[in-house]
Parts: sequence; C-alpha cells; structure tokens
Amino acid sequence: EAVVQQFRPAQVGESFGPTWETCWFKVELSIPLAWAGREVHFVWESDGEGMVWRDAQPVQGLTKEGEKTSYILTRSLKESEPHSLTLYVELACNGLFGAGKGSMIAPPDPDRRVTLSKAELVVFNRDAYELLVDLEILLDMAQLLGEENQRSFQALYTANQMVNVCDVTDPSTFPAARDLAAAIFSQRNGESQHTIHAMGHCHIDSAWLWPYEETIRKCARSWVTVVHLMEHNPELTFACSQLGLIPVLWQAQQFEWVRSWYPGLYARIQDFVAKGQFIPVGGTWVEMDGNLPSGESMVRQFLQGQRFFQEQFGRICSEFWLPDTFGYSAQLPQLMRGCGIQRFLTQKLSWNLVNSFPHHTFFWEGIDGSQVLTHFPPGDSYGMHGRVEEMLKTVRNNKDKGRVNHSAFLFGFGDGGGGPTQKMLDRMKRMSNTDGLPRVQISTPDQLFSVLEKESSQLCTWVGELFLELHNGTYTTQAQIKKGNRECERILHDVEVLSTLAVAQDSVFQYPASQLQRLWRLLLLNQFHDVLPGSCIQLVVEDALQYYTEIRRAGAQLQEEAVQSLCRDLLQPKAQSTQSTLVLNTLPWERTEVISRPGPDGTETLALVTVPSMGYALVQEPFVPPQSVAVRKQEDGSITMENGVIAVCLDTMGRLTSLRLLDSGRESVPDGCYANQFALFDDVPLYWDAWDVMDYHLETRKPVTTLLKPLEITLAGGLRGSVRFSLQVGKSSTLTQEIILDATCPYLCFLTQVEWKEAHKFLKVEFPVQVRSTNATYEIQFGHLQRPTHWNTSWDWARFEVWAHKWLDLSEHGFGVALLNDCKYGASAHRNIISLSL
Repeated sequence: EAVVQQFRPAQVGESFGPTWETCWFKVELSIPLAWAGREVHFVWESDGEGMVWRDAQPVQGLTKEGEKTSYILTRSLKESEPHSLTLYVELACNGLFGAGKGSMIAPPDPDRRVTLSKAELVVFNRDAYELLVDLEILLDMAQLLGEENQRSFQALYTANQMVNVCDVTDPSTFPAARDLAAAIFSQRNGESQHTIHAMGHCHIDSAWLWPYEETIRKCARSWVTVVHLMEHNPELTFACSQLGLIPVLWQAQQFEWVRSWYPGLYARIQDFVAKGQFIPVGGTWVEMDGNLPSGESMVRQFLQGQRFFQEQFGRICSEFWLPDTFGYSAQLPQLMRGCGIQRFLTQKLSWNLVNSFPHHTFFWEGIDGSQVLTHFPPGDSYGMHGRVEEMLKTVRNNKDKGRVNHSAFLFGFGDGGGGPTQKMLDRMKRMSNTDGLPRVQISTPDQLFSVLEKESSQLCTWVGELFLELHNGTYTTQAQIKKGNRECERILHDVEVLSTLAVAQDSVFQYPASQLQRLWRLLLLNQFHDVLPGSCIQLVVEDALQYYTEIRRAGAQLQEEAVQSLCRDLLQPKAQSTQSTLVLNTLPWERTEVISRPGPDGTETLALVTVPSMGYALVQEPFVPPQSVAVRKQEDGSITMENGVIAVCLDTMGRLTSLRLLDSGRESVPDGCYANQFALFDDVPLYWDAWDVMDYHLETRKPVTTLLKPLEITLAGGLRGSVRFSLQVGKSSTLTQEIILDATCPYLCFLTQVEWKEAHKFLKVEFPVQVRSTNATYEIQFGHLQRPTHWNTSWDWARFEVWAHKWLDLSEHGFGVALLNDCKYGASAHRNIISLSL
C-alpha cells in the first residue's frame, strides 16, 4: 500500500502529525564510491517511532528514546554491493511512551507533532566507538569500585595512560590504547565471584499509553531489531514473554499479532527460537494482572499461552515470567504447578512503598502448599543497560548472599519496547570475567534456574500472597472495565456449562469450541496488566469496552443456542397446560430464590423457585414461602423489613441501624453505628494518578449525608420488599440505591447506581459490624485468604486497601457477616469495619 502512494519532498526540521497518524517516507540513497571498505549507516532521528523497510520487509526499528537511530547498510562496503538503493521509513506519530501532554502519564495530546531532526548517510568509525566503550567501562570502575579497592586505581591509571597514548587525529594510535584496556579486562576473577546471567529483554505493554493497534508495530520494531542483533551476535539470547506482540517477555498474544501482520519477521523469529537464542517465556496469553482475573481466567491464560507455544515452537514454557504486574495472588503457585511451570520471575515488589521485600531468590508457597522457585533480579529492574553501576548494584543488593551466588540481569529498553542495543552487548563483553567485577555471562532462563535449583537447599520460603505496597487504586479504577470483566467471566462460564450439558444430551449439537476460544482470547487480552487495572489511556478503555460488548452479544447467542438444544422439549408449548417458566441453575449447588418472570399480560411477576445443582425447574404455580416479607414504615420515617430469617431497620438516608439474625436474635450493627454508610475521600496520590490511593486518603473521610430523596417503600412485601433513596455525592454526583429483601433469603441486596462526576475523589461504602476478629477473610481465585484487621506492623498497615473477588467476611466463633458484590474488587477491613471501594 505505502510504496504505490504519491510521495512529496520532505525536509529535515519538518513536523508531521497529528498523534497516532502514520507517515511513510521514501528514502533514495547513493553511497559514494570513495567509501569503499567503510562501514556505512543510514541515520534517522525523530520524536516518533520508526521502522526501516527494505525489499518489502521490516529490517530495523528506530526509536530515539531507545538509542536506536541508525540502520547499518554495510559493515564494509564492497564494490559488488549496491551503491544506490531505496528504503522506506514508516513513522508513527507517537513516542516510545505515547504522547502524554505535559507528563508521561498525562492524557495524550491529540495534536502533538513529531519532528524529523536528522536524515543522513554516514561513515561509522568503529575503532573510535570501541575505544570509547573501553574508556567508559574503565572510568566507571574507577569511580564506582571505591577508594578501598585497588582495582579502581588500576582502572583509573590505565584510562589515564590511554589518554596519553591516544592521538584523536591519528587512528593508528588507537590499537595501543585499546591494548592497555584489554590488559585490565583480561585479568580474571576468583572462583567465588558472583555470576550474573544476562538476558536480552524488551517488555512491551500490550496496551498502556498507546492503543492495542500500536503495540503490534511496537512488537515488530523491537523484535526485528533483536533478530538483526542476533545475526551479528550469535551469543545473544532474548527472553520474550508476550506471545502476541510484546518484545521482552513472550505473551502469546503478541506472537500471534506478529505472525499475522509480519509473517516474514515471524519466520526469522522461529529460526532463532530453534537455535535457542529467541526464548519464549511466560506461559500465558498476555502478561495479565496478577490479582483480579478469576481462577478460571487464570487457568485459561496458561492454557491458551502454553497451547500456543506448543503449537508454534514445539515446547511449553517452564518459567512463568510476569515482571510488571501489581501484585501476585497466593493461588498462583498452585496454578503454575498445574500448568507445568515450577519457576517464576518478577521484579515488581521492588516498587514497595513501605517494606523492603526480604528476598531475591526463594520458594513461594501458595494456599494449598504448592511451591515454585522464585527469583527477583537483584538489580530491581527489567530494563538494564549493561553498565558497571548496574552490575555492582546487582551484587550489592542481593538479599540472599551466601544462599545463592547467581542472579538474573535483564537488559534492554522496555515498557514501550525497544529491547537490547549493540552498545549494551559490547559493554558486557568487556565485563565477562574481569577482576573486581562480578562474572557476567550471556545466559538463558533455563540456565539460570537450573543453577539456582542446585543451590536451593538453604533458600527461605515465603507463604501466601506477594502483595505490592503500591498501586492499590488499580483494584477500583475504571469501574466499567471491572464490571465488564466480571460479567464476561460469568457469561463464558454459563455458556460452557450449558453447551457441555447440551453435547452430553444431544448428539447433533456442535460444541462451539472455536467461537468460545475467540471470546476467551478477547477477555484474556483485556486482562492485560494495564487494561483490567484501568491504568491506560481513554483509547484503550474504549477498545476494552467494545470487546466486552462483543463477548456479551456473542455469549448471549451461544447461550440461547445451547438452551434451545438442551431444553427443546421443555420449551414446546403444550395444549391445555398452564403457562410455565423454565429456570436454569448453572451453579453447583441447589438454590432457592425469588425470580422475576414475565406474566400473561406482559408485566413482571415474582416467583419463589428451588432449582437443583446444574439443573432446571419448571415454575407454574407460585410457591408460597413459609413467611412473607413484611415492610413497615415507622413514625420517624425509618423503615423495617423482615422475612423470618433476618430483620433490618433503615433510617431515612438508607443506612442500616439494625441487622438481626432472627433465630439467634444476634444483632450485627453496633449501637450508635450506621452500616451501608457511604463515605467520600480525597484521592490525590503522589504521582501515579490512575494507579494509586495513598494511606493518607483515610484522613480525609467525609460521610455522604446530603439527601436528595428520602427513603420510601417501593415494594410493600410478600415475596419481595424493597425501598429506595437518593443521595448527593460530592459537588455534582448522585447516588440512587434500592435495598431489597426477598422471602427466605439470608441476605440483603443493594442495587446501587451512581452518576459520577467527581475528580480526585474516592467513594466507598462502610459496614461496621458487631464481630471481633483479628483477621478478615477474602475470596481469591479458587480459595480464600486471611488478612489482619489490625495495623500492628508496617506490613499490616501497608495493606490499608486490598483486593478481593466476590466476597469478604468478618467472622468470630459461631457468627459472622459477609459483604458480597458482583462487579467490585477494592476492599478493606479495619478493626470491625468492612468496606467496599466503589
């Protein structure tokens, strides 16, 4: 498409845009004959991200922020090589980190333009470059090893001698200067020296400060550069954890993107995978959020990821690679082990704001006792540049000295892509075995973990979740994304249950495997660790919400097809039969509930039904409950509701002043307290706006007390009683809530709608309860977790805002209160107050 377009002349200094646009440049080059034998580069610098195309194939990514501004045309110009050639440069009008207006994480500037600042054909002086890298390493050693280390002085005096020997105008003096440096670099370490396992890496967020579509190009730009480096550096290894299109770790989704969009590049990648240089790691479809996806979603992440790796590369991943998500569920070790993975690498806990995590290499134990060998690179980064300072930090920072003597070092530009550079490799070649520095070897994840396994006898064990003491706001940010995730997880569950039952009963019914895989992959993509948490730009949110809409639409259709097959006979109207309603239960326990169903005249009517586990019931005559719901308004405007199981009292603002379990007479709400109390907090974090809620927000609590519509009865009883009220929240937001009590039901239901127009505010709902316990229990994937309700230690109070799935519970012996939800994740329990973040 691009090459057949009409091109106009362009000038250095010209600007192009606006944001997210693509510009193509046709570059016609003529290399002078006088440059025979010289190394010739095409240099391109701009504010945007670029890709060089040659002979209709991508050959080099160009990113000024990623120190990639040239394409090597030839390393030694031969007479037989073409001296005239045409290249194409694809320029994306966005930077490595999007186009934030004023700061990196600000919303994108829609009118930002990128400037072409350099387009040149140059001779590259390789000898001068090598000399400069030698000097850089020596000067870093002199500066960083310290005065107590004789090697720092040896490096300093050697650098000084090199300056004396070298005449910058006379290249013939360079070899003598380089020989002086080589003498230092060739002095070897002792056997006890720490070994650093260096691996090329290029973390690419599938969506973040740029939309999903731009990530496809980021992967191509990064990976083509890595492949080009491998062709000239056969020792280079590259760990890739995002299968689809993310260049540092390979998420399967990213591999799939590259396979579809850049088949030529993908074929080259497959060659290097076969050679053991391009190494798929990760094992999941995307690098998902480590907290919020359901247990089934996490299983599907591994299933889809491992299946993709097996099909495309003939092997599954033995390492789970998740360096940049916002905490790690205590269920992950069991899920990893079940998916053939016994090793785990991340570094995100180095971001803890309060407590320093006590290990870099350890066994991590999940809630069922499953263990995985876990490693955090001690340099606390997945984007190292191969500098002396980073090597020394890796050794100095290692919290497991004496237990293990090996660690990972991930080098390459990341987050927005980029990956390793030649200079990073050249630095590390000089440090491979140099006295005074740790031993540095280009390695692979398998080599690293294999040696750690041999050294593991003295390692410590960490039991339970790996909680990140930062980014607690991501449990709540972007409420529609959270709601979409939970709803779509439920829809896909129901479709699979009903389709499976239909297959078992009807030999003609075709299980919708391919349709379900497509919908699951959409859902899994949206669970990427900057999408589901809500820490992404508006363009990404819009894409995510469209994907949820598609899952709902297609899921509803698949569900209808399964029900028609499964219950065909039951759905046929029979002569003289009274009208009945078919009710299905897709959960694995019997349920007795009040349902709403269409009546003969089109109006909604209520019915109390009992439906068996994974079964159905036909509802004809209404089932009469042993006790109806009674709703009564008191003289002071408060309202009581009772159904024979529980009794509640609500004040005019919809707050619970009493919640009693009738058979025991036990009161849940403490005297003088209000449950279902909405509270508004200031939300002004230090920097990461969409990510963080800081502990000091708790000091700004303001109860929501401005009544717009007082409590009124909307259903007076029988099978269901309900009341409704409205509040003003903050300056311009409104909240309307309907509180429902059904017959025989042991819980109270709150249907809440908020018209949200506040900025930098945080809305919660609180339930003080008459229960005393030092721990609250929270649902997680396929299990539950206890967390303290006190702040005895810094580890306790750092968890002032935590995550849960569908419920949290505060119980003592013989009695407890649980708070359930259908679309929220942020929660907390401090002393006797449980709260849900809205």
